[in-house]
Amino acid sequence: MIAIDFLKIRGHKNVKGTHKTTLEFTKDTYLTPRGDCIIGIYADKGVNDLKDDIKRMIKNEGFIYIVINVCGIFDIISARGSSKLTLSNKNKMIIRKSSFISDATLAINSNKSAFDIKREIIKGLQNEHNGLVYIVTSDIPLKNEEILGIVINFNPFESIKTC
Repeated sequence: MIAIDFLKIRGHKNVKGTHKTTLEFTKDTYLTPRGDCIIGIYADKGVNDLKDDIKRMIKNEGFIYIVINVCGIFDIISARGSSKLTLSNKNKMIIRKSSFISDATLAINSNKSAFDIKREIIKGLQNEHNGLVYIVTSDIPLKNEEILGIVINFNPFESIKTC
């Protein structure tokens, strides 16, 4: 089974994308230079706002793929869910390389953190461009080509520009 949801984000001049273990999206409307894991603000969802089928698959220890699109540049993060995740935070989403869990944790054991995101994406976010973040969950592992195909076929906002 595959489920998909998405959120909209906006960049900020203080986006650094240098944190080596986490990556975060937040509904906050500001970003201080200390927030080196935050790459998107003005998010229109926190983890609590995700569709129920997405949350169910995450809590069922499914495979999670986070696809970031800024200015037509895509990056894919692979991670895992856990039955221990509460997905209750209404303000933010955090992807972690570790297995640490908080109420804002979307995914654990990821293959990327903010530091690993394509620098072209970080540069676009530093220039305050918009972005789309897709959350794809699956009960089986998927290849990057399959994930991108799902995202491209899903896009309900073909007219939304991220630049």
